[in-house]
Amino acid sequence: MKKIIVTGGLGFIGSNLIDLLIMKKFYVINIDKVTYSSNFYNTKEFKKSKKYKFIKLDIKDKKINEILFKYKPACIFNLAAETHVDRSIDNPESFIESNIVGVYNLLESFKKYSKKFKCKLIHISTDEVYGDILKGRSNEKYPYKPSSPYAASKAASDHLVSSYVRTYKIPAIVTNCSNNYGPRQHPEKLIPKIIYNIFNGKPIPIYGNGTNSREWIYVKDHCEALIKVYQKGKGGEFYNIGSNKNLNNLEVCKKILNVSKKINKFNKNIKIVFVKDRPGHDIRYALNSNKIKKKLKWYPKTNFEEGVKLTFNWYKNNKSYYKSLSKKDINKRLGIR
Repeated sequence: MKKIIVTGGLGFIGSNLIDLLIMKKFYVINIDKVTYSSNFYNTKEFKKSKKYKFIKLDIKDKKINEILFKYKPACIFNLAAETHVDRSIDNPESFIESNIVGVYNLLESFKKYSKKFKCKLIHISTDEVYGDILKGRSNEKYPYKPSSPYAASKAASDHLVSSYVRTYKIPAIVTNCSNNYGPRQHPEKLIPKIIYNIFNGKPIPIYGNGTNSREWIYVKDHCEALIKVYQKGKGGEFYNIGSNKNLNNLEVCKKILNVSKKINKFNKNIKIVFVKDRPGHDIRYALNSNKIKKKLKWYPKTNFEEGVKLTFNWYKNNKSYYKSLSKKDINKRLGIR
């Protein structure tokens, strides 16, 4: 049974990836430093599995080296990161520490490990590194123009990985994915925030005029792509992962409200409230994902309407998930400088 390390596995995408890896008969070691966005609720379905082990550790810790040589993974999926743009506006330092210094430390350990054992490092990044894409779609050769401290820290980490591939010949791959949604996502993010407010009869805050456009992908489609990249991806390459489907924030909100009315007759009088926009808010992200489709034969399977229903039902059936979170982290507005 092949062993896989997932860093940041108590988070949204990481826990969904672990779930899928265990289903596919891999043994998974989850490394997570346990922050506000880490949640043991996310791993409750597989935490007692004989194919799963949790280790509390920051990827900045030098002990990461010991773990690699002890467990001898065939692949490392690096999802350990600070990810919320609003938080990066208020406190850039934690993003520099996790997303740049942490990745540097992981790369140093992986450099030593990969000289002795066959292994791939898949570094998971974001479409936000490309900045505003007002027309068309950004492919893997598009220049990086990050707008927020979060996006800049991810851009820096991507460049670090790429430099280690070029200089030290490490077998690493970078993936850049569009906005994810689905089960287990912290309600500081747009879609689970909307769902939380619907459940609690609260108005739904939308930044600016609601026209900021994002490309949305269901998290399990993203996880399937990551496994495909591990199995068939070429070392040193970058792969964009997206759905090719854009919606602006207002459209997203209205679609979720429609789902809520159909599923369980939730409060029909929920209001949408436009609030002060965040500084440097990008207007549009849009990826060209033709490379992964052509080279690795991966395609997204879940359309937005189906994915939103699945997501809404998960939160409806897991309302105790919210109880595991700090209300301050859910309700407090960040990034308004």
